[in-house]
This record gives sequence, C-alpha cells and structure tokens, in this order.
Amino acid sequence: MQHFDVNWLLSRAAHGLREAMDTEAMAHGTSIRGQIVLTALVQNSHPDARPYSQLALGHALGVDKTTMTALLDKLERQGLVVRTPDPNDRRARIPVPTEAGRELQAKLYHQLAAVEDRVLADLAPAERDVLRSLLRRIISTEEPVEGSCV
Repeated sequence: MQHFDVNWLLSRAAHGLREAMDTEAMAHGTSIRGQIVLTALVQNSHPDARPYSQLALGHALGVDKTTMTALLDKLERQGLVVRTPDPNDRRARIPVPTEAGRELQAKLYHQLAAVEDRVLADLAPAERDVLRSLLRRIISTEEPVEGSCV
C-alpha cells in the first residue's frame, strides 16, 4: 500500500532523520533532545537576549515542564548545563550551558549536519533548498508551539 498523504510522508521522513541524528548524538553521550535544548540555550545566550527561564525554554521548544525538567536534570548531571536563580523571580531557574555544553553543542551541530547530508543525499542541493523553503512556509512561527519539536 502506498501512502501519498502529506502527514504520513512528513512523519516517515522526520522519523528517519530523527533516528539517524539520535544515533549520532548518543555516540557523543547525549540525545537529539539534549542537543536541541543545548542549541536553543547557546543560540539564546548572546548579550542582547533575555535568557530563557526553564519554563520559557519549554514553551519555546513545545516541551511540557515535566519533560523539560527531566531533560535539564540529565544535562546538568552530565555537566553540560547549570541552572541559576532568576534574579526577577526567586521561584524560577535559568538554564545556562557550561563550557563543556557549548563545546559538545558545537561539535555535535557539525556532526548532525553531516548526518543530514547523508539522509538527504538523494536530493540535489537545489532540491534541499526547496524542501527547507517549503517546510518553512507551512510552519507558522507566529503562533505558539503546539506539540513537541523534540
């Protein structure tokens, strides 16, 4: 039976890419979920950015607070993240990547780009650009995230 509906095709493509990337991330001691969290923290750590609270990070990635807590607990045990008190809310914590976390994120970022290249090897560079462009067009960035991206 052939499947032509977009949901099935996107789900299968995402599953294959996620499995390949998770395998690579696991070889470096984390998961693709851990890498996505580290990447969000690193990308949001420039001086002009307001640091993510743990709750805001969960909202940005579409992850419930229980799952985000577990992810950050693991990253913290690995020495990749520390949680600091939020100066504006004593109940909140701000996750901050450690130097080891930044190094792993940068290294794995490049490794995962190579995984993506392997998974998309049957597509010409122009086709990859079209794929990315089409996916960006159907993903609304103006609405809150519904469902997890990790």
